[in-house]
Amino acid sequence: MPILMPIRFLVVALSALILALPAGAAELSAEQQAAHVLNRLAFGPKPGDIERVAQMGVKRYIDSQLDPQGIDYPPELAARLLKLETPHRSAGAAMAEFVEMRREVKNDDEGAKQRRRALAAVAARETAEARLLRAIDSPRQLEEVMVDFWYNHFNVFSGKGNDRALIASYERDAIRPYVLGSFRAMLGATAKHPAMLYYLDNVVSVAPGFGGPKQKKQRGLNENYARELMELHTLGVDGGYTQNDVTELARMLTGWTYDQRALIATDQTFRFDPRRHDHGTKQWLGHTVTDQGQQEGEMALDVLATHPATAHHISYELAQYFVQDQPPPALVERMARTWMQSGGDIRAVLRTLFASDEFMAPAALGAKFKTPYQFVVSAARASAAPVSNIAPLLGAMNQLGMPLYGCQTPDGYKNTQEAWLNPDALSRRITFATALAAGRLPLAAPAMAPAMPAMAGEMAANSVPAPAPRPAAPASPVDPRQLYATLGPAMSAHTLGLVAASPEALRAAMLLGSPDFMQR
Repeated sequence: MPILMPIRFLVVALSALILALPAGAAELSAEQQAAHVLNRLAFGPKPGDIERVAQMGVKRYIDSQLDPQGIDYPPELAARLLKLETPHRSAGAAMAEFVEMRREVKNDDEGAKQRRRALAAVAARETAEARLLRAIDSPRQLEEVMVDFWYNHFNVFSGKGNDRALIASYERDAIRPYVLGSFRAMLGATAKHPAMLYYLDNVVSVAPGFGGPKQKKQRGLNENYARELMELHTLGVDGGYTQNDVTELARMLTGWTYDQRALIATDQTFRFDPRRHDHGTKQWLGHTVTDQGQQEGEMALDVLATHPATAHHISYELAQYFVQDQPPPALVERMARTWMQSGGDIRAVLRTLFASDEFMAPAALGAKFKTPYQFVVSAARASAAPVSNIAPLLGAMNQLGMPLYGCQTPDGYKNTQEAWLNPDALSRRITFATALAAGRLPLAAPAMAPAMPAMAGEMAANSVPAPAPRPAAPASPVDPRQLYATLGPAMSAHTLGLVAASPEALRAAMLLGSPDFMQR
């Protein structure tokens, strides 16, 4: 096929260079600073962004991104988001539809099975579409970057049981409102959302003996959420707690659940059930905890949110995400101090990070390898390709091993070079870059119709289901001159020379598949 020769050419030309970071001058120019900030606080530049940020100054741009409520959505983006039903549907309404479909399928009606597959596919596609449209076109770029960060931090897998119906609500209600605000508020919102309660099994965690001797299947304590709450969400694996602390916290959180009937009837997403609660005295992290019902869990969240180990653990993760895979210890310590002084104010911690010499140092330029999500979104932004059909973007993420909402384990996707840099992944990225640059991706195809063919199982085991293939709509190749103007200050002289020496038809693909573009 004709595509093979360009891909081979690009792989040979670019793969050997992928580990070479941009050299960086002793001091960054205004354009280089703008490109750097756009690659970290945003998903890369769109046409004109580098010039705009350089003109306004990176400090002013950072300040505006830290206060996103002062930035309006473009009318076209707001209108497209408004047309999507799933992202606006309450958790109760989504669960009601899910339960009704499940009831119909139990009747072994093939038509009901097809309807369920179609409705599930539409819901998954609309949830993904809302996320990607914002990531590509929202001027509140830091907000979208932080949604990516925090969703991974508080990961919930979309393919587990009831969570198929709850992911849109979870991101909208438990993550988005808090990404630049109070960590304690977000910790509580995730802890009480039915998606998390179901995913990490706290919904079935009860005091020993709950239900009495007549209960056919005795249930008991489930430590899954308590363990991940300390290991992943707050203190970190080296946070100084013991296995006994995990068990005691699980006891404190018994009764934190939700009632499916109340969720459907009144949209009640959280319920504390005192009958399920372990009312005994607990010893947790040096605290003696007497019977206080729901307040035991609330107290635990208060302690965890402002614990020094939490401050250090999450400051490390933020510095790793925004600066480099092995972040400077001094920077992490300054961020942790801000965390403790502010009571876990995320915006204040980010101000410390973004104002640091380490963040703006030339050595930080290009020091982060893009995850598949960041790579695909940044390519869509840089190319300025109109996106009516997100299926090719979702397909690319699946191919690259990072299906949206598809991480099965609670630790979420990694954001380090080690996790994503390998020869097969490079080849797949270059294939995507070539197809996008040549205009072969049907991004301008009409929006998917509600009816879609059956998926493998109810929903792909580890991904948002890709919509059915449709005939490709005519698309224009990416203009390499416009792409050069968009990305130039973020590209090394070596890459620009390599691109200039290549056939013109391959230059856009060379830029999108270059080592510099795969770095942030």
